[in-house]
Amino acid sequence: MMCIRNKETSKSVPVALGLIACLLLAGCKKAEPVDHAGQGFDYAGKGEYDKAILEFTKALEKGPATEIVYSNRGLAYYHKGEYDRAISDYSEAIKMNARYAEAYDNRGYAYANKGELDKAIADFSKAVEISPAFANAYYNRGVTYERKSQYDEAISDYTKAIEIDQNHTGAYCNRGVAYGRRGQYDQALSDWNKAIEINPSVAEAYINRAVVHFSRAEYDKAWEDVNKAQSLGVQLPADFLEKLREASGRQSR
Repeated sequence: MMCIRNKETSKSVPVALGLIACLLLAGCKKAEPVDHAGQGFDYAGKGEYDKAILEFTKALEKGPATEIVYSNRGLAYYHKGEYDRAISDYSEAIKMNARYAEAYDNRGYAYANKGELDKAIADFSKAVEISPAFANAYYNRGVTYERKSQYDEAISDYTKAIEIDQNHTGAYCNRGVAYGRRGQYDQALSDWNKAIEINPSVAEAYINRAVVHFSRAEYDKAWEDVNKAQSLGVQLPADFLEKLREASGRQSR
């Protein structure tokens, strides 16, 4: 998402001293206004969302208000878990620019986190209508369809995201899950293999692959993936590990 970058500004001085300096020095320049939008962006980048919201609010109050500032404040609210406020800001951004695909995508994400899945799908659909090459919007809609157990639609959206971005690890990983839920385990394994090829640190792919290997009594392969997932700092369900130990007759590979 684009946003104005912060510019360097001089430190503020007491008003009286500043006024005297301007009266005495010929050609004294007026101090540059504070770039509240840029400061808000910087605070958000550091995860200081309360400060970011304060700066974005000042930018909106001083004007001119823009859809980018509303959208960025909405994103800060989203990261704080304040989804209603986030949705309100995204809606203001959309009022100002009805073709703002990123705002629809972000609002859809907020709706999805509230469990309002149909509204989320409507917003993701609007985002891809405006921007047909918006891979993440297809991916997000796929995730939402999957939550509704609409696996065909989910697979279609993940596939579209992959067509646009062939290195979209999340789309490969989640399409594998959708295939798995349909019992298409060969396709699922193929997708998880591809996800790992792109990003060897994607722990979810190792875990999912281990489960399929276990179901096929391929215990060596299952243990190999379990060990890899654990080396990435992931704790696997204790009941799965116990079943793997019993079935394989050992504690680990």
